[in-house]
Amino acid sequence: MPFSEALESIKEKVLEKYQDQFQGIDRNAETNTLKVLDAMRKNRVSEAYFHTTSGYAYDDLGRQKLEELYAEVMGAERALVRSQFVSGTHALATVLFGILRPGDQLLSLTGTPYDTMQTVIGYKNPSSGSLKEFGILYDELPLVDNCVDINSIPSAVKSNTKMVMIQRSRGYSTRKSLTIDDIKTICEIVKQRNPNCVCFIDNCYGEFVEPLEPTQVGADIMAGSLIKNPGGGLALTGGYIAGKKDLVEAASYRLTAPGMGDELGASLANHRHFFQGFFLAPHVVAQALKGAVFAAGLFQELGYRVWPSPEAKRSDIIQAVELGTAEKLIAFCGGIQKYSPVDSYAAPEPWDMPGYADQVIMAAGTFVQGASIELSADGPMRPPFNVYLQGGLTFEHAKIGIMGAAQALASLL
Repeated sequence: MPFSEALESIKEKVLEKYQDQFQGIDRNAETNTLKVLDAMRKNRVSEAYFHTTSGYAYDDLGRQKLEELYAEVMGAERALVRSQFVSGTHALATVLFGILRPGDQLLSLTGTPYDTMQTVIGYKNPSSGSLKEFGILYDELPLVDNCVDINSIPSAVKSNTKMVMIQRSRGYSTRKSLTIDDIKTICEIVKQRNPNCVCFIDNCYGEFVEPLEPTQVGADIMAGSLIKNPGGGLALTGGYIAGKKDLVEAASYRLTAPGMGDELGASLANHRHFFQGFFLAPHVVAQALKGAVFAAGLFQELGYRVWPSPEAKRSDIIQAVELGTAEKLIAFCGGIQKYSPVDSYAAPEPWDMPGYADQVIMAAGTFVQGASIELSADGPMRPPFNVYLQGGLTFEHAKIGIMGAAQALASLL
């Protein structure tokens, strides 16, 4: 192996120490695989649904079946699963613009949203065409000790609060990601205060990490990206929205046009990638989770601060490591890139990434461009220079890439 004996020794120590965590992840993957398999059997998925369509694509049977499958697995009344979504942010924005109207208030209960959502909202990071420009009010509930301020939710939710937005993942922060139990509790408190308020979940990075999804515990609607967890590494693009029928329908009118909704949209890419990726997703997510636990254990042994800890209950696939300097952040991403299957020769550099307030560096030697269910690492170029590691189609590759990052850091000493 190309790594030092000292690093190999720490690797073996971490693998032995966290066997219970790895086994728990595998058990959850089996539970979720059975859930997906049962839904595919119930919905009688067949090869006939894999074909492409063109034009308006009315009566696209594969598209309809895929959305039925997502709704079944997610415990939702309806789902919108489309290659026309260009990113997770696009799917999230479609929900916001589809449901909110001038004078409505959007309230973020998880503090300041992820960078790209700030431009969609338009208050902290002004942007043309934002919610602010359409007269939609916005407020956010600050975090307390890096956690959701549960006790302040009743006073924060007003009579004109049309929607609360709950970001499941940590984003570019060190706050605790929300478990399904956390989401259930938050939704219950919101509904007690305002039964008509829509509970909207940014579910990116969280799918299949636990046995249930937010729409199975009280959330009204959620959205995410297909090149993250639910695409299983095979989806080439796209996103999804799932939830209550009327809310998903309202969102569909923003994806296409009023009166058209989800009844058209050609499937130019073969549906097989979406069906097969969804089937593989519980297993692939488990591989990514084991990689995250391994990274937490390894870098903790090396003296770095990590979030979450190796022993912590996980609710997304992201692992944060505080590196302390720009030089270390660049080196870490370079180590991941070096052991990537694609573009391994490239040297990641910070750049002005669209939708972000700071320059961002990203290591993503992926088969699908930017797919963060594949092993990748990124972070904003701002103190304390945290890196956010996610993905890994196989645990074997995750271990190698993480060791590469650790060795790159060691070379700076």
